[in-house]
Amino acid sequence: MALTPNSPNADNSMQALKQYGSYIVTAILLALAAYFGWTYWQDNHARVDTVAADYYADIQRLNEEVSLASQNPDLEAEAKAALADSRTQLNKDIDDLVSTHGDSVYAWQALMIKARQQVDGDDFTGASETLKKALAIDLGDAGLTAITRLRYAKTLLAAGDADAALAEANNDMPSSFEASQQELLGDIYLVQDNKESAIKSYNNAWELLRSRQETRAVLALKMESLGIVPEPIESQASLIQESATAEQPLVIENTTAATEQPS
Repeated sequence: MALTPNSPNADNSMQALKQYGSYIVTAILLALAAYFGWTYWQDNHARVDTVAADYYADIQRLNEEVSLASQNPDLEAEAKAALADSRTQLNKDIDDLVSTHGDSVYAWQALMIKARQQVDGDDFTGASETLKKALAIDLGDAGLTAITRLRYAKTLLAAGDADAALAEANNDMPSSFEASQQELLGDIYLVQDNKESAIKSYNNAWELLRSRQETRAVLALKMESLGIVPEPIESQASLIQESATAEQPLVIENTTAATEQPS
């Protein structure tokens, strides 16, 4: 039945509107503000991320060209000059990206590319400065921070600053990076002529790798050079293969035995 101005229900509705009308309007305004705020964020920050991503894609393509040309030992003089120009342009593009989008993951990735180029050119001091900038970018990711810090410490060590490398390598890191951290600490202690600490760190690294059934041939060689014979670690791949082999029937006709993959 339709309500009339004289009906009791109409009076109640009007009274409720007067009492709660301001709250309803406020709720609507807050909802609109949230909507337009989100739209503004998408139109601006998302657009900025897209620009940074496109910029980084160009850097990545140029880096691939430089890396490919660098692998050719028989470049003519003209090609060498072109390669030098490409390297200069690559560094300029990276610096431009960092200056405009320095707090983005794309800036971090670009700096990692620059550091790799510098390491390949034996410019460890320059690589250290580049990785220091990358480390200053707060990406909110402990894994990326650990990767950057480990590489930074390695370049410091290669540049001859073992004390600074040790200070960086001793920072807390996620458990998945502890083996790499201990191996690097062993390298640093060895440079500092602290053989006892180096052996301890290498052993720590080896045991951490054992706990996840992962082996590293280079680490084993480092340990052997110090007179340590590391106990072999059975890799996960070998365990999976043995399990699969055990499940096969004893007699298999018209098949050949599969070659075991190296661990």
